[in-house]
Amino acid sequence: MIELHNIHKTYNAGSPLHVLKGIDLSIAKGEFASIMGASGSGKSTLLNILGILDTYDEGDYYLSGTLIKNISETRAAELRNRLIGFIFQSFNLISFKNAMENVALPLFYQGVSRKKRNALALEYLDKLGLREWAHHLPSELSGGQKQRVAIARALISHPQVILADEPTGALDSQTSREVMQILRDVNKNDGITMIIVTHERGVADSTDKIIHICDGIIEEIEQGKGVIAEDGMK
Repeated sequence: MIELHNIHKTYNAGSPLHVLKGIDLSIAKGEFASIMGASGSGKSTLLNILGILDTYDEGDYYLSGTLIKNISETRAAELRNRLIGFIFQSFNLISFKNAMENVALPLFYQGVSRKKRNALALEYLDKLGLREWAHHLPSELSGGQKQRVAIARALISHPQVILADEPTGALDSQTSREVMQILRDVNKNDGITMIIVTHERGVADSTDKIIHICDGIIEEIEQGKGVIAEDGMK
C-alpha cells in the first residue's frame, strides 16, 4: 500500500535543516500502524509527505502502486481526495458549517449533488452515534463529538488510507479510548490502512505496528499490542 525508499527532506529557511535522512518504510494494505517520536524528530514531516501535503527531495514514494513524485498540485489534490482521509488533533472543522455539512465536504469537491452528499453524511453520522447532532455547529459539540465528526468526514469518500495526526491529543483519557476503538473498528471492518502519529504510548500500543522515528531516521519498528487499554490511553 505504502512504500518509501530512501526519503530525504531538507527545509531551507535561512540555514538548511535536514529533517528526514533516508526513510525506508513499507506499510501493507489494511495495516494499523503508529509513528512515534519526540518533537522535531520528523514524524509530522513524514506524515505530510505520506498525505501528499509536502514534497521530498530524494528517494521514491509509492502510494497504492502510484509513484508520488514531481506531480502537479492538481494531481496531488485529486490523489488526496480519492485515496486519503485525514484526521487532526484540532479537528479542523469549519466553524460556520454544521456537523452534516462538515462531513459532506469531501463529496462537494468530488462534484456530488447536495442532496446525495447530505444524505450520505447523515448515514456516517448515524454510524458514529451523532445523527441527532447533525445540525449543530462545532461550537456546540464536545471534543469527542468533534473528533467523531472528523472521523466521519475522513470516511465518507471511502479512502484507502487514513492518516491521523495526534487524533487523541485534545481529548481526555476515556474519550481517547472511545476514538481509538472507532479507528480500530474502521480498520478491521472496512480494511482501511490506518497510520497514526502520536506521542502517547497507550495510543501506540493499541496499534499493530509502532514505528519509532528519531532525528530523521527510523530507529526501530516494534510490534504493538493491538488492544485498546481498558484503563484509558494517557
